[in-house]
Amino acid sequence: MIAPAKFKKMLDENDGRFPLLTLDEFFKDNTEEDSIAPNQWEYGRPTLAEIWNLLREIEQMPDVAWVRVALHDDTEIVRDGGDEALILVGDSIILCTDMDSGRLEKAVDCEWLCSDGVIELKQAQIETFSCVPPIPDNFKCLAIVWD
Repeated sequence: MIAPAKFKKMLDENDGRFPLLTLDEFFKDNTEEDSIAPNQWEYGRPTLAEIWNLLREIEQMPDVAWVRVALHDDTEIVRDGGDEALILVGDSIILCTDMDSGRLEKAVDCEWLCSDGVIELKQAQIETFSCVPPIPDNFKCLAIVWD
């Protein structure tokens, strides 16, 4: 999981816009099962480890340029005693791909993820984030969404 200091630096360098986090930045050592799709956790949604494994496999597909985690507005840095702690809250998974949404829904098994499906993001939606990797020609950004 991304360190609070690194996250804070990303915010400072990007006018407070949330970064798109890599899979490792969000999932590695993250034990807060309700940090993404909390309404589906304990109601069939797979564990964070299972989601992370699936997304790493998807990220290796030749028709996927990158996979990132978009954060919910509830993400915050809080004081934990004398230290700062980062409360990560994932909103959606964004994939840069040349697949159509139907094919991606099948590849990630949205039913298994207890997801509401896949939507295509407009360029203006992507620009609300910082740390967005390049989008290759003929690729688009699709989001796996919950709620």
